[in-house]
Amino acid sequence: MSNPLGNPLERARYLGSAHTPAQLPPDGGREVAFAGRSNAGKSSALNALTRQNALARVSKTPGRTQQLVYFEVAPQRCLVDLPGYGYAKVPMEMKAHWEQFLDGWFRTRQALRGLVVVMDIRHPLKDYDRQMIGYAVGRGLPAHALLTKADKLGRGQQMQALQAVRKALAEAGAGQVGVQAFSSENKQGVDEAREVVAGWLELP
Repeated sequence: MSNPLGNPLERARYLGSAHTPAQLPPDGGREVAFAGRSNAGKSSALNALTRQNALARVSKTPGRTQQLVYFEVAPQRCLVDLPGYGYAKVPMEMKAHWEQFLDGWFRTRQALRGLVVVMDIRHPLKDYDRQMIGYAVGRGLPAHALLTKADKLGRGQQMQALQAVRKALAEAGAGQVGVQAFSSENKQGVDEAREVVAGWLELP
């Protein structure tokens, strides 16, 4: 049965940002985190999933997200945009602060119910991606890999990339992680990803 109000993810609105544990919202309800290296297409993916053009700022400057950004889709149901570091130019002390903050957040956040790792389908499973997936697997949380910018590859190349990522994850003991091709440009895989996120959040 279709939801007369549309997809609940489309009601996402900015709730707040946290640069320190004290700034986090209360640890209740259900949250799904989105992680991705700089320029992997994380902001575009969030915008596509919520059908909002400017929910997550799309920036040509890598590493613009420098805090945990919370978007509420329903009472006590949130999407969390994690800082996208990879080759972002950030001072070492800020990077150290972030690693410590994120590490603690991943270990202790009870509301966290799943992790979406956004990777460019042409350059998947960099160290940062593996670290994020490792956090989820270590805590027994479900994780889902979005291989973005799939429109840049033909169908055959997409299938090869999917198989290679699945194989690498299985070899790393993370065979339970979901993997799909995704494009915010032509909306490939958007419905599939929405279903995963909505399921983790227990949305109608």
